[in-house]
Amino acid sequence: MSKVLITDRIKDPKIEKDILGDNLTNKISNDIEVLLVWHKIIDSKYLDNFPNLKLIIRYGVGYDKIDLLECKKRNITVCNNPDYCSEEVSSTAVAMILNTARNITKYDFDARNYSHGWQENVNKKLLRNSEQTIGFIGVGRIGSITLQQCKNLRFNTSFFDPYVSCGYEKILDSERKDNLNHLLSKSDIVSVHCPLNEDTKDLIDENFISNMKKGSSLVNTARGGLLKDLDIIEDALKSGHLNMVSLDVLPSEPPAEHRLIKAWKNGDEWLSGRLIINPHASYYSIQSSNEQRPNVAKNALRFIEGLRPQNIVSEL
Repeated sequence: MSKVLITDRIKDPKIEKDILGDNLTNKISNDIEVLLVWHKIIDSKYLDNFPNLKLIIRYGVGYDKIDLLECKKRNITVCNNPDYCSEEVSSTAVAMILNTARNITKYDFDARNYSHGWQENVNKKLLRNSEQTIGFIGVGRIGSITLQQCKNLRFNTSFFDPYVSCGYEKILDSERKDNLNHLLSKSDIVSVHCPLNEDTKDLIDENFISNMKKGSSLVNTARGGLLKDLDIIEDALKSGHLNMVSLDVLPSEPPAEHRLIKAWKNGDEWLSGRLIINPHASYYSIQSSNEQRPNVAKNALRFIEGLRPQNIVSEL
């Protein structure tokens, strides 16, 4: 009988137990063949506890805390769980894009201090949706859904993703950019949807920001580690190089002490509603929460029953 272990967070595994039955255990042993992982860092030292491990399944979408190279060395297949929250994350990204395009939170902040006039206090630089271009970095499940929703809202779209096959631009009916800096320089809003790995860590750095169109905006609902640090965001917002920044994820969560975080908490006037921070919550709805754990347990059961597991991100 294959043994399955949940590594962390879940204190009451009733959902998994109902699906996996006696295959589920709560004790580390040499018999463990499957790990179900939430936040646990899976490195060489931890893997030494499981000499017969064959499969790791992440409860979430990201898998940057799992050492994929070490897993390959040990013939361990790694899967993630990308389906349960695609609609939720893409909806959050679209909401942040629309907020940026229509100036909602900045109006909300500024209107509190309007003493003369009311309706006349408009941002005269605002463009209609059809005159703005959203540039997408990464068009996997979530990026593609978000792009299609933005097209339905009459935005122009383009994308950069060297990992999707030629011709995918025809499926999306969107302009493909083969150079990241070209996409950045032509986009009014950049929305990031790529995984965190060795190629993308600190992707959003000084060079990235400097190549963005002056007065453009940034949305990141992907991974916090894509952003090098908060200094570059603070500098770009203060200088006006960036109009707005919307983040569901941060380099450090909860956010560490930083001037920008302090200004955001205090509602400093220079920010004026131009920085939006969500507490890494874009994945959540009642429905996604109900799907997340059963999806993972059912995938483990596939393996136990001799079927190929789904959503493989790394295997030999």
